[in-house]
Amino acid sequence: MTETTITTTPENRGGGGGGHILMFPFPAQGHMLPLLDLVHQFALRATTTTTITILVTPKNLPILNPLLIQHPSIVQTLVLPFPTPQDSPIPPGVENVKNLPPSYFLPMITTMSKLGGPILNWFQSHPSPPTCIISDMFLGWTQDLASVAEPGTLTLSISACLWGDLPTQGNDGNNNMDELISFPKVPGCPSYPWWQLSPLYRAYVQGKKNHSNSADLELLRRDFLANRAYFGITRLWAVGPLSQSGPTERGGTNSDEANDIIPWLDTCEDHSVVYICFGSQAVLNNAQLEALAVGLEKSGVRFVWCVKEPTLGHVSGKYGMVPSWFEDRTAGRGLVIRGWAPQVLILNHKAIGSFLTHCGWNSVLESVDAGVPMLAWPMGADQFMNATLLVDQMKVAVRVCEGERTIPDAEELAQCMAESVATGSTSRNEMRSRAKELKQAAMDAVSGDEYGGGSSFNDLDDLVHHLLSNQ
Repeated sequence: MTETTITTTPENRGGGGGGHILMFPFPAQGHMLPLLDLVHQFALRATTTTTITILVTPKNLPILNPLLIQHPSIVQTLVLPFPTPQDSPIPPGVENVKNLPPSYFLPMITTMSKLGGPILNWFQSHPSPPTCIISDMFLGWTQDLASVAEPGTLTLSISACLWGDLPTQGNDGNNNMDELISFPKVPGCPSYPWWQLSPLYRAYVQGKKNHSNSADLELLRRDFLANRAYFGITRLWAVGPLSQSGPTERGGTNSDEANDIIPWLDTCEDHSVVYICFGSQAVLNNAQLEALAVGLEKSGVRFVWCVKEPTLGHVSGKYGMVPSWFEDRTAGRGLVIRGWAPQVLILNHKAIGSFLTHCGWNSVLESVDAGVPMLAWPMGADQFMNATLLVDQMKVAVRVCEGERTIPDAEELAQCMAESVATGSTSRNEMRSRAKELKQAAMDAVSGDEYGGGSSFNDLDDLVHHLLSNQ
């Protein structure tokens, strides 16, 4: 789940002027896209005197091009050099964690904190500096500039309890990874096994036990605590899901293979295709890919499979290799896409019947917006909580696997995929009906006009008015 923090700068709080907002996304694809969607919504509501500045480093600049083209008079950029501290483990030339394994999130958080000085210098030299900053949850150090107000959800409530209460493993006398951790402060919240909690939090606890990297670990906790409710939040706006009315090219340039997807889907029957994608971060190991390939072959379903190839830090030859036999045996039944694919367009095609997903929040919302049922394979971060919401509460998904290293049972996976697109299947029809109801609820939330609208539309209007009028 992506959380943003709204910070009013001290020199402008409560005064006149206004009209300048600084947006600061964390350099990870799943974090940048929703903030850029928010920029688009702000720009639609802005006046001609409004300026929205987006802060990025040079290699993340291309992702802004669609927004800059659509809103040239409102949206501008602040491009700062990517910090390169001598002790940084981030390889030279890498500025986004989409090009790194998940274990690099903490080094990237630490590295991005080095931008504090350059940002302050820019503020002090700007003739009309921003009246507020909207920054990512991993950039909590921006709170040094002012006070905070933010949205909250089940996942964020759990995060607040983790970083505030500091639960630990081993309360039963053992270091059992399946030990259940409860969250009594969150009404109706289920317990979760230790291994499903945030890997950043687990790394923090382990680091404290080992007395290692104490400065980086304390920075991490300080960032999260700076986002938490016990720091005096008095205003809350429940914004989302954001309407997909912005640029259709989101997140990157499509691979050459992606150009064949929509024409191929046009040849398929309605709700007959399984779409498979695990986001911009997860790279499956070869054993997982083998099991997924066997499952797809046995299922007999039509499919579009987006495969992320290995990045820096993955052991060569052990990740991202689709079995050599797979495409010959499934010829005519599906497409394998290596690289970026237009996920929103794919999910909204009438041929898509289900979505095998890692349950990242962007993918969840895009699937909800499209009314597509999900096959859930949560792997880390907030994804286990998201899967609980989708499977157990909303009942628009079926859990097919869990864990970033778990190898799924190919037979069970084949059965779940086949069932998800089977015509006449009662369970499939019921889940699709609930997914359509959820889609309608999402549409109602974001719809509106100058006379008002749904809950998200109205809250977003109020948020923009609040920020631009400097209340």
